[in-house]
Amino acid sequence: MRRSTLLGLLAAAVFSLAGKAALAAETLTILWAEWDPANYLQELVKDYEKQTGVKVIVETVPWPDFQTKAFTEFNAKGDAYDLVVGDSQWLGAGSTGGHYVDLTDFFAKHNVAKSMAAATVAGYAEYPPGSKKYWAIPLEGDANGWAYRKDWFEDPKEKAAFKAKYHYDLDVPKDYTQLRDIAEFFHRPNEKRYGVALYTDNTYDALAMGVEQTIFSFGGELGNYSTYKVRDIINSKQNVEALKWYKDLYKFAPPGWGKAFFLEDNQAITEGVAAMSMNFFAFFPALANPATNKNAKGTGFFANPAGPGGKPRFAALGGQGVSVVSYSKKRDQALKWLEWFVRDDVQQRWAELGGYTCNEKVLSSEKFRKATPYNEAFYQSMLMVKDFWATPEYATLLEQMNKRVYPFVVGAKGTAEEALNGLADDWEKTFKQNKRY
Repeated sequence: MRRSTLLGLLAAAVFSLAGKAALAAETLTILWAEWDPANYLQELVKDYEKQTGVKVIVETVPWPDFQTKAFTEFNAKGDAYDLVVGDSQWLGAGSTGGHYVDLTDFFAKHNVAKSMAAATVAGYAEYPPGSKKYWAIPLEGDANGWAYRKDWFEDPKEKAAFKAKYHYDLDVPKDYTQLRDIAEFFHRPNEKRYGVALYTDNTYDALAMGVEQTIFSFGGELGNYSTYKVRDIINSKQNVEALKWYKDLYKFAPPGWGKAFFLEDNQAITEGVAAMSMNFFAFFPALANPATNKNAKGTGFFANPAGPGGKPRFAALGGQGVSVVSYSKKRDQALKWLEWFVRDDVQQRWAELGGYTCNEKVLSSEKFRKATPYNEAFYQSMLMVKDFWATPEYATLLEQMNKRVYPFVVGAKGTAEEALNGLADDWEKTFKQNKRY
């Protein structure tokens, strides 16, 4: 072998080893909220490290501080995080604020819009709506659904008593009328049993998600997402009726339920307090686990029922997409991680670990739908989800909704008409201030 050839081979080997060493030293940091799905993601990325040598750290922040932490870093143009798993409502602020990398070309190259469920692409990735501009990859699908005490529902004495009173069989509610009947039937304060546990916390999106889900199911809308028109939409007759209905359901909640979110609504089932409990599907694994729910064998799950009188069936969209932070110095490496994450085999592994995949093929498979007691209801929900405003001023809109709706639902102050008329005023003013008209 000639000396020049030998030197060339040695140089190539050294370069290869140096490249691998540099890759091994590479670290990507993903920011997310502190909850079980983040733990599942940390487990998943171990496979990526084995395959590439790149270490991926999922840094978590408690939910109450998550939004503040993320946007403080964004506004400082900090590079502490390479990717962020942001709420769907963040899309407007993340994209127009220059915080997210435009992933439109990535979507086209990797066919993401077709591999992921349509509702998740629209809810977690696209902004503005209908623009086909994408800023995130759907990561954690989620929706507002229901857990219920299946053992109570199947008790022969309860079934007989229910049918005698309401003249139809006690079962998973098909519509909001049946949901109310069942809540009323099981509401027995003297026995320390209550009909339903609802979202009522007004510090972030809990109450808003519960109310908006009811509004959608009554045929209403929050506004026109293209024109920003809200008057005569958010305060429409069907929305007023929906808000009254939510308040009516609240009277069948356990005592002291005026600031309830996911923790309290799960406890309503684990502690045998309520017959039915509203919650995001991401929190249902704890209810199906005998180690965390002594009533696990007697717990069932269902998707949000249809509105009364044959109205449409919708569920409030939860969940998040993962975005590349524009200030990261490792944007290319972050995009390589996304290439890996969107693969069908990785999405299958993500689902097996407990993540709520948005991959259409995995999501609709019989294997996935039968994997847990709640996956079928989750699958149904992801076909009918609708979301809150994703505009840059979404946080203000959310705060205004809480301030108007909470006193009526929990405090019994004023009327539904007054609450929603006031909200129409608030939102219209906010959109005018932000030059949306």
